[in-house]
Amino acid sequence: ECNIQYALNPYSEEYYIIEVNARLSRSSALASKATGYPLAYVAAKLALAIPLPEIKNSVTGVTTACFEPSLDYCVVKMPRWDLSKFTRVSKHIGSSMKSVGEVMAIGRKFEEAFQKALRMVDNVNGFDPYLKAVNEHELVQPTDKRMFVLAAALKAGYTVEKIYELTQIDRWFLRKMKTIIDFTTRLEELSAVPGKAMLLEAKKIGFSDKQIAGLINTTELVV
Repeated sequence: ECNIQYALNPYSEEYYIIEVNARLSRSSALASKATGYPLAYVAAKLALAIPLPEIKNSVTGVTTACFEPSLDYCVVKMPRWDLSKFTRVSKHIGSSMKSVGEVMAIGRKFEEAFQKALRMVDNVNGFDPYLKAVNEHELVQPTDKRMFVLAAALKAGYTVEKIYELTQIDRWFLRKMKTIIDFTTRLEELSAVPGKAMLLEAKKIGFSDKQIAGLINTTELVV
């Protein structure tokens, strides 16, 4: 079993290999949990010269290892940084590893899994646009709090195209994040608890009861 991490130039076919793990790693374990495909088990069987068609998937108990997992959900893996605990350390992040751990969030949509992941790694309610001020330098040179600067920029009216030029984050992800911020604005404009349909919509894009309550100035119990 081996996993390779690489950086790809979005404007050409140029790429750089950042890391090679010729062993079972944390990334492998997360991939197995996310997909339900037993990578370590299958790799061990293959090392014993057992062909894929003869290896039964230990998770499903029915299919063989030849079958790729079919997923109807989205998984977001997010690093956890504790840079504030270290003195004289740069908060800028790049290709060198600075995370002290990671989380894996599962949801039906990217927005849901993304907000769940944020709540797990930081003591926050979700994709909160009020935690950090807009700072274009932090958008260009990412820090451990870049996600919240990005949220603030979207809330301040920055377009997806403008943020793409600053961050080079794929527009698909930026549009998903904008969906969350747009819904945040809708909730803030309410004068009462949202109806069933709107609450369902909020849950589908990852809003927690506490998050909704904070936006409409009420309590979790009321929500």
